[in-house]
This record gives sequence, C-alpha cells and structure tokens, in this order.
Amino acid sequence: MTTERTVRAQQGDTVDAICWRYYKATAGITEAVYNANPGLADHGPILPHGLQVQLPLIEEAKPVRTEIALWD
Repeated sequence: MTTERTVRAQQGDTVDAICWRYYKATAGITEAVYNANPGLADHGPILPHGLQVQLPLIEEAKPVRTEIALWD
C-alpha cells in the first residue's frame, strides 16, 4: 500500500493550488506537502512546470470554521 502519490506541477502552479486540486483543502495540508518535499520552497511561490511533487496521505482534512462568535 502506498502512502504517497506523485503529481507534476502545471504551468503557474503553486503548492496551495496543488493541495486544493487534490485534497480540496489547504489548511494544514500545505505544510504537510512541504514537509514531504524537502527543498520544495527553494523553487519559490510559482513552481516550475513539470516539477514532481509528492503528496502525502492525509487521513481527513480539518473542517473550516464558517461561523465566528464575537466572544471566542
């Protein structure tokens, strides 16, 4: 059983865009992708076209809080 999958960056991709495309979330996931890919940040915010990016297995994305209470 594999715990990661490899994808290639498309033209103009950012790590956030890749996370949204494959996980439908970015909170906490973007950091996990950077941790799984040492040196990925060295490429800057826009990734080179065709760059291989390892996507770690993420069990469940944390839900995004849509309501804000004034006294939290």
